[in-house]
Amino acid sequence: MNALDQQKYCAFAVDSALIGQRALSTQSQSVQSESSIELLPLEEIVLPKGRCPRPDVVFIALHGRFGEDGTVQGLLELLEIPYVGSGVLASALAMNKIMSRKLFEHEGIPLPAALTARRGVDASAFAQEIEHTLGYPVVVKPNEQGSTIGISIVHHPRDLQTALDLAFKFDEHILVEEFVKGTEITGAVIGNDDPICLPIIEIVPEGGFYDYHAKYTPGATEEIVPARIPHAQYVEAQRLAIACHKALGCKGMSRTDMIVSGERIVVLEVNTIPGMTPTSLLPRAAEAAGISFPELLDRLIEYALEGKGTK
Repeated sequence: MNALDQQKYCAFAVDSALIGQRALSTQSQSVQSESSIELLPLEEIVLPKGRCPRPDVVFIALHGRFGEDGTVQGLLELLEIPYVGSGVLASALAMNKIMSRKLFEHEGIPLPAALTARRGVDASAFAQEIEHTLGYPVVVKPNEQGSTIGISIVHHPRDLQTALDLAFKFDEHILVEEFVKGTEITGAVIGNDDPICLPIIEIVPEGGFYDYHAKYTPGATEEIVPARIPHAQYVEAQRLAIACHKALGCKGMSRTDMIVSGERIVVLEVNTIPGMTPTSLLPRAAEAAGISFPELLDRLIEYALEGKGTK
C-alpha cells in the first residue's frame, strides 16, 4: 500500500479474514492493521458502499490456503474482477505439491526422489519403505501448505513419527522427499506469455534451514545476488524457473525454489504469490535487475490487466 504510486492508483486494503465483519456488527466499521493501513471487510468489494468502489484490479498479497491456492482467485473470477498473479488452475496446482510433481515429471523437470502418504499410514512400515527407497535424511512436508509450515528434516527412522504427526496436523496427505544437500537458490519469474527470469538468488539461512523464522525475520538469512554457482548452472536455473512457470500456466509472477548439488539442480516447489515483505526474495531479485519496488508493483498490475481491455 505504501509503495503504490498515489498519483496513479486510488488503492484501499481489504482483509479477507474479516468476511462477515458487517454481519456480526451493528454498523460497518473498517479495521486498523498493525501498520495503520485501513483494512476493509471483503463484503465492501462484493457490495460496494459509499467510498468503496468496485476495484479495477485486486493485488492479492496472501500466502498459503485460501489465498495462494486458487480459492480467492476463484472468488474474483466470479466477481469478474482482474487480479494480480496466476489463475485458479495454476494457483491450485502449485500449492498441491504432489500434483505439481506429476506435472513437472511429465515435463522432464528434475525433482528430488519422493514418496507420498495419507493420514493413518503405518509409520513403522512407512519408515522401512523410506529407508529402502530414499534413505535418510529426508524432508517431510504437508502436501498443501506454505511458508515452510509443518516441515521437518528427519535424520533417523526413530524421529519419523514426530515429523508425520506434525505434517498431518496441516494436511491429510504428505510428501517425503530425499534430502538434497547443496546450495539453495531461487529464481523469480515475471511476465505472462513471454516471461523473464530475474537474477538468481542464493539463500543462506543462519541456522542452515530456511524455515518460517528464517523467511520472515530480518537479518536471519543472507541473500546473495547473483548466486555463487557456475555460469552453466546459473543459466540452467533460470531456464528451469521459466519452464516451471510455463508448465503450471502461471501469470504475472512466480518464484521457483531449487537446490544445486554438485552438477545436479533439483526443483523443490513453485510459489505463485512470492512474499512482498522487506526481507522477501522477489523484490530483492527485482532490485538486482534494476527494478524498484514501486516499478515492480506497476508491472504486476499491468500483467493483471493485460488483455482485459482495461486502462
